[in-house]
Amino acid sequence: MSAVQGFPPVAAADARLLILGSMPGCASLDAGRYYAHPRNAFWPIVGELLGFAPELPYVQRLQALQAAGVALWDVIAACERAGSLDADIVAGSVHANDFSAFFAVHRQIRDVFFNGAAAEQAFRRHVLPGLALPGLRLHRLPSTSPAHAALDRAAKLAAWSAIVALPNK
Repeated sequence: MSAVQGFPPVAAADARLLILGSMPGCASLDAGRYYAHPRNAFWPIVGELLGFAPELPYVQRLQALQAAGVALWDVIAACERAGSLDADIVAGSVHANDFSAFFAVHRQIRDVFFNGAAAEQAFRRHVLPGLALPGLRLHRLPSTSPAHAALDRAAKLAAWSAIVALPNK
């Protein structure tokens, strides 16, 4: 069992939506980048929806997200986990990120999209009870992880199109 630490948020001041994962997997932690596993569909799906090439250098992909008003982070700041699977996270070891401080700075965000059920469950359990943000809309999307093989890429892309279907409020 090893202790793992997540990444800081990627968010411009004018972000209008937030995409949350649970905790970066081993490939991402080793690379120091969000969604670094070569079979994770996050960058191909989000790139297609937001109009940028998923092969762009990492910094340019992050800039494209921010230019589109999309913030990116994880629910869990630190935990103990063996391997990369969310199922391997030791429940009592979870330390959530400081969402009160995040939302105090990013006041335009009204929609939170979860990259999979584990992210949503962690947010509802560890963050939502202490968060006073009326009107925050929560949306679960299918995980882009290669471990989530129940849906093919086309079905995931169709579900993820919700991030571009929001009104610009």
